[in-house]
Amino acid sequence: MQKLPGFRDFYPNECTFRNYVFETWRRVARNYGFQEYDGPTLEPTDLYRKKSGEELKTQLFRFDDPGERDVCMRPEMTPTLARLVAARERDFRKPIKWFSIAPFFRFEKAQRGRLREFYQLNCDLIGDASPAADAELLALTVALFRSFGLTQNDFYVRLNNRELWARFLADRGMPAERLPEFLAVIDKLERDEEGTTSKKLGAFGLNLEEVKRFVATPTDQLPGFEELFRELQLRELEPFIEVDLTIVRGLDYYTGLVFEVFDRSRQNRALAGGGRYDGLIKTISDGDVDLPAAGFAIGDVVLGNLIEEVEHARTRAEAYRRAARLQAFVIVAAEERRAEALKLVEQLRSQGCATDYSLHPMKVGKQFQLAEAAGAQYALVVGQEWPSLKIKRLADRVEETVSLPELSQKLGLTPPYVPHPYL
Repeated sequence: MQKLPGFRDFYPNECTFRNYVFETWRRVARNYGFQEYDGPTLEPTDLYRKKSGEELKTQLFRFDDPGERDVCMRPEMTPTLARLVAARERDFRKPIKWFSIAPFFRFEKAQRGRLREFYQLNCDLIGDASPAADAELLALTVALFRSFGLTQNDFYVRLNNRELWARFLADRGMPAERLPEFLAVIDKLERDEEGTTSKKLGAFGLNLEEVKRFVATPTDQLPGFEELFRELQLRELEPFIEVDLTIVRGLDYYTGLVFEVFDRSRQNRALAGGGRYDGLIKTISDGDVDLPAAGFAIGDVVLGNLIEEVEHARTRAEAYRRAARLQAFVIVAAEERRAEALKLVEQLRSQGCATDYSLHPMKVGKQFQLAEAAGAQYALVVGQEWPSLKIKRLADRVEETVSLPELSQKLGLTPPYVPHPYL
């Protein structure tokens, strides 16, 4: 049996890397005052019909469940979050700062940086419409990438305000109802051939040159960014930020500020994306709750690709992998000492030292092979010299004899090693 296209197996090495990404995400999000939440993997399809965009609706893993309900595997988290907040917003102090790490599913062609099942970090700030709130999300975005060892030479944030395009259309006599259709053209401006783009713009009575001129408008001539950039300057984030009018995001619920993160070499698709979706909670709640909201998501697939490509980020990930290895492997060199060896194993484990051993009697050489295969940092040899034992650092084969109380220093145990009462 083969796995399905666009899905992944996580063998221990891959799972360790995934844990590294998740633990880093959690640590940084919590440092910014965000609390973790989650929702169901399966949602009613109507939740995504309300305001997610036509493209996403074609990518749903959708089916009728045994109760004849029209359901789908969640393709994104924002509608679920809006539903959760709409249901109990009075229970939470504003602004609400929440994050989640969860799997998502989209039925689309599997390719580099894009799979049918993937994990995302979602961070949202609800109940505050100010530029300070937008700057807080951008600061968190930058901090998350920097936490993997990435620098301003490796990535940057491209941001825009969709209201600028709304004004662009209004100035040319276009009805507001056509904005989503028009933004779908702008969203593909960098990917489509110019002939294709010109044909699409013709349906709006526009030509490519006037769109290009608008895109080239100097930042200091664009309204609406002054307060945001003052906030960003206070956080010393200007080197990471660029205004780019081609960034509009593909989902219909975005209302104002939008942004995406890219690697400087532009070898990958967008690393992250988000923006302001001030009307979504009102839509989801059928008008009962109306709160401003903004957020972003980072996908694990394209982030993982970038970490592997950038040497200093890859080095940091490798350090995590090494730290996550087995710390000690207890080798029973004298079978009559197995009872003491097992008690030592349990004592070390109780103190947070990742420890393993051979479940069955075998030659010492074979046990050392098991220790090597497990990636253990140290082999602890329990033999006739007990209660002393030999400790061997497997990386360089340095070996010495130590007493039980000395183990704390040798293995870096905290709290210090306290022998099991039966040893």
